[in-house]
Amino acid sequence: MKIQQLIGACALLLLLVLGCKTQQNKFEFENPKDGVSITFGENVQVKMNFPDTSFDSVVYAVDGQVIQRKQDTSTFEFDTKAYALGSRSLTAKLYSQGKENIAYSNIQILPESAKQYGFKVINEYPHDAGAFTQGLEFRDGFLYETTGQHGSSTLRKVALKTGDVVQKVDLGDEFFGEGMTFVGNKIIALTWRENVGFVYNKDTFEKEKTFNYPTQKEGWGIAYDGEKLISSDGTNRLYFLDPNNFQHLGSVAVYDENGAVDNLNELEYIDGKLYANIYQKDIIVIINPTTGAVEGRVNFVGMYTNSTRKANDNEMNGIAYDAAAKRLFVTGKLWEKLFEVEIIER
Repeated sequence: MKIQQLIGACALLLLLVLGCKTQQNKFEFENPKDGVSITFGENVQVKMNFPDTSFDSVVYAVDGQVIQRKQDTSTFEFDTKAYALGSRSLTAKLYSQGKENIAYSNIQILPESAKQYGFKVINEYPHDAGAFTQGLEFRDGFLYETTGQHGSSTLRKVALKTGDVVQKVDLGDEFFGEGMTFVGNKIIALTWRENVGFVYNKDTFEKEKTFNYPTQKEGWGIAYDGEKLISSDGTNRLYFLDPNNFQHLGSVAVYDENGAVDNLNELEYIDGKLYANIYQKDIIVIINPTTGAVEGRVNFVGMYTNSTRKANDNEMNGIAYDAAAKRLFVTGKLWEKLFEVEIIER
């Protein structure tokens, strides 16, 4: 028995030694390791474990695009600012005596931690508790609002202080109304799964044009930055549209320090940043629309405390900004109140 145990122990030791040696001789990324997250803007030192220092060349690529060619084992810097947020695939191809050896490292480039904000309620105003709010804007002293649900989707003009609807048009029973925004004297309104948008005259509410947006999955929120329309579809992606012909101009994916930020809903463009409701949460994120980075997160939990509020279809949804007076308004689906709030950094 003792001899058999000794033989077994020796065999195990030999396997461990051979395993360690095999691991040491493996061509792989020492840095950055597969699966790591890297902060956007960081310069990363790319370092490989080489099984042999004698080889012809090594070619490095990011997402299939070559970034370095070397004939030695030296390291180099990978500038994350040159790439979009999200998952990036690094490869290194080692060529030696007509053979190819490939190493992979899949990383995530994420933004710095978002600033955290709370809120202070400045004023409360009445809001139609029957309005399934999907889009909200402030213009010339009035609120403009789109509401959802098949059979009751509307575009409406609302008196701020009383909550009275002073002008309204139905979108049509076949449409589920979603977000809206202004482009000059025109109102741009989206629908949910019908992939149809409408252009209305701001003063008369006359429908002037119908358009499609087949590139995105669904219609959720929409905003205007003065040059292009920015829309959401419930994913973590924002879509850019030409405000004149509604052609697709591109898109950007939204990430925070933890990863992709999904369920982007109603949108508002404020002083160069995009404010977005997160569906089914009392949270608004502040996004850099160029990079897709979430730079701020506003927690509105506890603001609307109606005891009859339901878990679903009572979500916070609706952001409007009075640029002249620097006032921010928020509300939600079927909420009986609209709030003027001040955002406070924590």
